[in-house]
Amino acid sequence: MTIVQRIRVPAGMAFALTFLYFSHPRQDLFLAGLGPALAGLGVRIWAAGHIEKGSQLATSGPYQRTRNPLYFGSFLIGLGFTLASAQVWLVVFFILLFFALYIPVMRREEKELEHTFGSEYDSYRRQIPLFLPRISVGSPTGASTSAPLPRNFQWRLFILNREYNAVMGFVVIAVVLWAKMLWS
Repeated sequence: MTIVQRIRVPAGMAFALTFLYFSHPRQDLFLAGLGPALAGLGVRIWAAGHIEKGSQLATSGPYQRTRNPLYFGSFLIGLGFTLASAQVWLVVFFILLFFALYIPVMRREEKELEHTFGSEYDSYRRQIPLFLPRISVGSPTGASTSAPLPRNFQWRLFILNREYNAVMGFVVIAVVLWAKMLWS
């Protein structure tokens, strides 16, 4: 485990506390930021219902569009909430912190997946972007693609992956921002 992997959660918590302290949400920005934040939460929920970490390569659902839908969803949540904060410096700091922490983590996880799944992951990696989702599900630039696993969203996986924690965190942050907006 690299230093970045070890500090990403504590760094995220420190940023969240800083964000909550310095945010001064306004109704227009709160509502504007809620859209991307809700979309991000939806992506995280969707992804959590398609992944069995460590046992098989996830290629269905949002994994047909990006290799890292959980991180992409987290990015949208963070971007939406920092937009709602009405503090440009928080938005910029969030974006810089996110990519400084998560690009190395994504690269490290790629190596682990390549070691675990070999050529299956190598083929998947050549077809699906690392972070930003592609719009179409068909094969990119005419490349041949292996069909994704025929899997539907499973609530069992959502619970097994403890994604309810992200939902609860989302609600807490939204309520705190809403309260700060009402009482400032």
